[in-house]
Amino acid sequence: MSEESETDSQSDGRKNKSELSFFPDEDKEEIIFFQKTVAAVQNWFTLFGWSKGPNPISIPHSLRRDIRKVHTTSYQEKIFKQNLDKNTKTIYDMIFHLSGQMLPGITLSRSLPLDPVEQMIQLHWQYSTLLTFLKSRGASLSHVMAEYLFEPDDYKKWTKTQAVLQARAANVEKGVEKKLVIFSNKQLLILDDSEFENISKQAWTDVLLQVYKVFVLPRVSSHNTHDLINLENMQNMPRINSEILSSNIYSPYERIILTWLNKNYENNRRTVWKDAQKGKVPPMRWVVNFDRDLLDGLVLAAQMAAYCPFLVYSQ
Repeated sequence: MSEESETDSQSDGRKNKSELSFFPDEDKEEIIFFQKTVAAVQNWFTLFGWSKGPNPISIPHSLRRDIRKVHTTSYQEKIFKQNLDKNTKTIYDMIFHLSGQMLPGITLSRSLPLDPVEQMIQLHWQYSTLLTFLKSRGASLSHVMAEYLFEPDDYKKWTKTQAVLQARAANVEKGVEKKLVIFSNKQLLILDDSEFENISKQAWTDVLLQVYKVFVLPRVSSHNTHDLINLENMQNMPRINSEILSSNIYSPYERIILTWLNKNYENNRRTVWKDAQKGKVPPMRWVVNFDRDLLDGLVLAAQMAAYCPFLVYSQ
């Protein structure tokens, strides 16, 4: 391979890594938003994600670690850890509690092979099954690869194994380390430790958010949606259609929540800000998303006023 092509492949690798590292580095301003998102996800699933009360989690560390802790193979180790691990819960327990379903081919008592490489392969299959299961229920996880859910050591084993397999498939000469590394950089995205941790944290956060979306959000009731949109002061606002085929971005349940946000904002904006010392009552707003339209906090303040009117100064 020429030096020019080698440089191009390394440049492409750096570009791909940069595009994947969506969890910002510690020196970026965006880190505050991401840290608060992770904290909110951890808090909710710690409190409500389990069948027998709260179970503390840490993204991604406890989620990755506990699967290995439970799926031990050695009989002596099972006996030794019996009392320690009987209360250890995994992502599979969480899925079962929230959905009432077990993942196809995966049981809570299934053990991992003793061989480290075979363990890694088995875990990769389990994570692939998890992602396929969630996507079949409507989760948006096409950007999450099974290997992003690994422990760091398992990820290193996986990249080495994939590099060897790809090198053999391409008839790369065995034992020529330089060629193998060049080939793997071109065909296989290899992340360093810090890059992997950032991507793994983002991947696990996205998995849990999508678990919430497909198993918890559908509990939102639509029986009073028509009452919301028939209110007198809502008549001049465009309607948000909650039919399943009316949007390829938001689910029907998310659109019901958008309708609820619009109703509470329109009903409370005059009450909350009628005695405002600065500015005027905020204008009518059509809330159609969960990011841009909520940035200034006005819509969220109106939701608080709807259920906690004692927070309004005039009250």
